[in-house]
Amino acid sequence: EVYKLLVGMPRSRRSALYGQGAGGRRMMEDKYVFLDRDGVINEDGDGWTEHGYITRWEDFRFLPGVPEALKKFADSGYRCVIISNQQGVGKGCFTRRELSAITKRMVDIVKRAGGDIAGVYYCTHTREEQCGCRKPETGLFRQAQEELGISDLRGKYYIGDMERDIQAGKNAGLGTILVLSGKTSSRDVEKWACRPDHICGDLSAAAEIVRGAGS
Repeated sequence: EVYKLLVGMPRSRRSALYGQGAGGRRMMEDKYVFLDRDGVINEDGDGWTEHGYITRWEDFRFLPGVPEALKKFADSGYRCVIISNQQGVGKGCFTRRELSAITKRMVDIVKRAGGDIAGVYYCTHTREEQCGCRKPETGLFRQAQEELGISDLRGKYYIGDMERDIQAGKNAGLGTILVLSGKTSSRDVEKWACRPDHICGDLSAAAEIVRGAGS
């Protein structure tokens, strides 16, 4: 199954960032950046939580500087789209309702910090189900593109912390940024067949790459 949460931008903020005419609407449509969740936004649960997943809000820990990094994106007019595998739901480690509760609290904190999350898309299938939405497949990217009205993914970025994130981004036609705030070290990347376009330490540094590219 796919879990999604679409989040609207307040009209006043839309107008301030993009203007109210057709040109403003086109600019708004074009300003998106895609993000993984665990290991990019929050600490990955592998190795220290009961099931290796973030199954409750008490275990959700924003990585250092993340709310500020998400505000950087918003201040430059970017809306964030989160694309994440959450097979712990499919395995029965936690429920869709629990995932929803975690997500809504995350989005609320980001919003209060000045960030802008346009949508959150989760694949809750297990690896064994071989679905079309679990990364490195591109189903969630295509769904987000259609539902959010994004005309073209080319020139935009996906930011992740694992090889499958980089594979997924490239499969979707996105530029890719690997952050080393999750499971991967720079030495690991040397063994990968699929290399990221950029490597940096954390989301704050990735935000500077995206803003510098001006996509």
